[in-house]
Amino acid sequence: MTIARRTSLPAVAVFLVALLSVTTLLSLATGAFRISLSDLFGIIGDGPSRDTAEAVAHNVFWQVRLPRIVLAILVGASLAVAGVIMQGIFRNPLAEPATVGVSAGAAVGAVIAIIVGLNQLPLGVQFAAFLGGTLSTALVYVLSRSDGKTEVVTLILTGIAINAFAGAVIGFAVFVADDDEIRSVTFWSLGTLGLATWKAVGVVVPLALLGMAMSAKFARVLDTLALGDRPATHLGVRVEPVRLQAIAVVGLLASSAVAATGMIAFVGLLVPHIMRIVLGPRHRHLLWTAALLGASVTLLADLAARTLLSPAELPLGVVTALIGAPFFLLLLRSTRRSQGGWA
Repeated sequence: MTIARRTSLPAVAVFLVALLSVTTLLSLATGAFRISLSDLFGIIGDGPSRDTAEAVAHNVFWQVRLPRIVLAILVGASLAVAGVIMQGIFRNPLAEPATVGVSAGAAVGAVIAIIVGLNQLPLGVQFAAFLGGTLSTALVYVLSRSDGKTEVVTLILTGIAINAFAGAVIGFAVFVADDDEIRSVTFWSLGTLGLATWKAVGVVVPLALLGMAMSAKFARVLDTLALGDRPATHLGVRVEPVRLQAIAVVGLLASSAVAATGMIAFVGLLVPHIMRIVLGPRHRHLLWTAALLGASVTLLADLAARTLLSPAELPLGVVTALIGAPFFLLLLRSTRRSQGGWA
């Protein structure tokens, strides 16, 4: 009997909601400026206080902690849902949004924006990153098409080539940048929620919600695609249009996430893989449960980034990689032992 059969969906849902709730409370209360739970609920209910300490706590809560947490939830959920779609398209639980060059393209856009001075404009880097991620996704898809079809292997190899080219562009940009620009590029490319504002949240919210709403329509189609392109076609699935639409949704979700926080490793790869082990391959369940777990994982990683070396702050991408890489290797070994292969 597999793990997926032993684990009920209601139990998983309750656990994920509880995990996200607890993680959110911990993130609101913990940091360089600590807020007790009693003060936390008081801040939520009351307006700004004239008392200096309470006024500072009120400002930290509403202007620093809350937008950061909302952005972390949106980004984590977006990356996880994008990972579920990618793994469904490629019929491979080891695929992730970076496979089609989204993260690399967004990084190129942000780096160029920093080098040419667009970081002086409000959300200039974020807009450039979103544009770069969207264009790189479109480029990978166009270059991988042949005779009106897009083979999965060709798509992956094209994504690898685009990622390599993007890495070269970033390296050249760093080479010609000055010290301040190099620090900005390095910190952004490693991922951070330290620059979260309500303005950034306002930009990401519609894109993330639109992408996740659009992803829901792919649930049954992705289940059918797991059988292979030819069987799916015989069952009435228009494989190419569906694949194009799915990749567009992945580009929307991943580009908006990377544009808001920089490159965050392993969330889009690890979270869908965990939920697939727990619940099985049905995408109707995977999409929303992965969104909840992705939000919780990103919040926990950000909490660790803020507190482990406080008052200094670790890059978020470093924390997710340090935690995700060993854990993912353990999952791979477990999968190989239980199923006799890597899939």
